[in-house]
Amino acid sequence: MDGETPEELLLKQHRKEKKDLQARIQSMKNAVPKNDKKRRKQLTEEIAKLEGDLNQKHEQELKQLQSSTDTQEVLNGVETLNIENTEPEDVKQPRVTKAQKRRDKKAAQEKERESRIAEAEVQNLQGARHQEGLKLAQKLSQLQLQIKEIPSDGHCMYRAIEDQLGQRSQSHMRVAELRCHTATHMRSHVDDFLPFLTNSSTGDMFSTDEFEKYCNDVEFTAAWGGQLELRALTHVLQSPIEVIQADSANIRIGEEYDNEPVVLVYMHHAFGLGEHYNSVEPLKESAQEES
Repeated sequence: MDGETPEELLLKQHRKEKKDLQARIQSMKNAVPKNDKKRRKQLTEEIAKLEGDLNQKHEQELKQLQSSTDTQEVLNGVETLNIENTEPEDVKQPRVTKAQKRRDKKAAQEKERESRIAEAEVQNLQGARHQEGLKLAQKLSQLQLQIKEIPSDGHCMYRAIEDQLGQRSQSHMRVAELRCHTATHMRSHVDDFLPFLTNSSTGDMFSTDEFEKYCNDVEFTAAWGGQLELRALTHVLQSPIEVIQADSANIRIGEEYDNEPVVLVYMHHAFGLGEHYNSVEPLKESAQEES
């Protein structure tokens, strides 16, 4: 706006940057399951770094502006106003109240947060997650498809399959049912799955008890699903499953079945925090026109 000083303009910019960063942080928090302590710890560290970087950026900008202002005041002879007796003795500088100081401090903190959000968003646009999204969008558009976002809550693979089945108006199995059928199939075909499961500490193949615990986690918890579970699901659904990735060839599991494949998108850099599955849907006309 007209009449705003350079300092007011800079503070306004800082507030916007803090607001943008706070929105970005909230989005990142929503993307991480509350019961995933490891990813929550990583997220806390990442947020702290983003906020610290923005605070440092704002401090540097304010110092640069102050330095420039002080220099200009000297050149304009403003400092002579501070010489004794140049002003009447009864002219006093307005007193800053404690409440105003608190408001100023809160405003400064808010500006710093907003600035860090904006900076993080710029970095993200240049990062792996954004580039992966662009490549996937290009691949899918050739198939007249687009990504359909699935929540990141540990059930994403099963939720993506649930969505695919729903789009086809097939017998609609929910996540809990899909997990139950997956675990049941794995338990009844131990030899097909046990050789691929090893103890991360010893490197030894799972024992019978460890395999049973693994299947229980598949059925009753939000344990992430992978290729073993997808393999089991091809038999459960009597249908192939195709997984589309940005930088690798598509993976097709269950090729012995002739039905139309269930199509999933596998993302290595989802939310900047880890791997994730999404569903797909027909490419909308608006999306085609934009591309």
